[in-house]
Amino acid sequence: MGAWAVPLPSNARPRPHGPLRAPAPSMAWQSWPAAFLWVASCGLLLLVLALVLSPRSCRARRTLRGLFMARSKRLFFRIGYSLYTRTWLGYLFYRQQLRRARNRYPKGHSRTQPRLFNGELWLPWPASAPAVRTHPPCLLPVTCPLLLGSLSVSPPTAHLCPPGVKVLPIPVLSDNYSYLIIDTQARLAVAVDPSDPQAVQASIEKEGVTLVAILCTHKHWDHSGGNRDLSRRHQDCRVYGSPQDGIPHLTHPLCHQEVVSVGRLQIRALATPGHTQGHLVYLLDGEPYKGPSCLFSGDLLFLSGCGRTFEGTAETMLSSLDTVLGLGDDTLLWPGHEYAEENLGFAGVVEPENLARERKMQWVQRQRMERRSTCPSTLGEERSYNPFLRTHCLVLQEALGPGIGPTEDDDYSRAQLLEKLRRLKDLHKSK
Repeated sequence: MGAWAVPLPSNARPRPHGPLRAPAPSMAWQSWPAAFLWVASCGLLLLVLALVLSPRSCRARRTLRGLFMARSKRLFFRIGYSLYTRTWLGYLFYRQQLRRARNRYPKGHSRTQPRLFNGELWLPWPASAPAVRTHPPCLLPVTCPLLLGSLSVSPPTAHLCPPGVKVLPIPVLSDNYSYLIIDTQARLAVAVDPSDPQAVQASIEKEGVTLVAILCTHKHWDHSGGNRDLSRRHQDCRVYGSPQDGIPHLTHPLCHQEVVSVGRLQIRALATPGHTQGHLVYLLDGEPYKGPSCLFSGDLLFLSGCGRTFEGTAETMLSSLDTVLGLGDDTLLWPGHEYAEENLGFAGVVEPENLARERKMQWVQRQRMERRSTCPSTLGEERSYNPFLRTHCLVLQEALGPGIGPTEDDDYSRAQLLEKLRRLKDLHKSK
């Protein structure tokens, strides 16, 4: 197990150390050459055009149409996904999403509440003391690590920053979250999945901190799209992520269980393949601040949901979910998307008598009526109502009908259940 110490400007790119976790099982279509993707796309478009223009009475048209509809859906997805992740078309699509979201949500899609751990208020700086950097006047929620409640206080014009950590969610695009993790004493910040560099930079300037690292969970543009602009603007900023995932502008590859140190912040990378082959989640150690640890889960785990398995199998995703299930119940979950209401609606379909889900749904609906963010959750809560974390429950196995049940290989039966849950979720009208 290795560690990266930040911030120390480096002229050379260090070589990662520590064992790499075994990659997710690869699929042949992921390695299709870009030229083949273009040719295949053009061929499919020509086939569609031929089907449209041919006479309706043509028997060949009816035969081809049936075959095309049966086989094309998966093929179109594979080609589209490869174009999105491996060519400039994906970046153009991301930029279009970004423009639309900025126009639709000029102040962000949700109202977020930062969390400050290490329970002390920011104290007035004595008049005789030397000048220090001041924090912009705003309401700061000071969170009790045990109760996880918040008390809003209006700070004076100058402050003494005690050692602590502040987690600031930043609503970006139509439902994504980026995060700033701030060492409040050193005034250093780490950005997680900065998909909108403009929104992240505005938060950096408002907080008066220095960005020294970017932690990227995976390669998809809605999580990595801001890497280039922010790393160029902040010259000593390092971009961390998995070397298996093709993350844009990656400078410092991370291995499973490697630690990134920023000031007093200790952030551990955990390999969680499934959504993508190189997906990572990041665990902020809360012990130095006498608070709970924080899990930044990207597209692995959402409130009452999990990500789609784009580059792996159900067994791969199950193993990754079990990785985070091994963390403590008080671990705070900071997901990559605001999917809470839709996910809880689906959980009610597969487990309608779950009272924990019903109570959470009522709270989430109140939050969303006021456009308030629903994060963070805790892993203890998620265990009680998230169906993707409850594949060991007989209630779910019985609810999903025949074909799912205990076998000699318990992990295999759980993977079957996870796969069926994912198919049902994809067919559900919500996300």
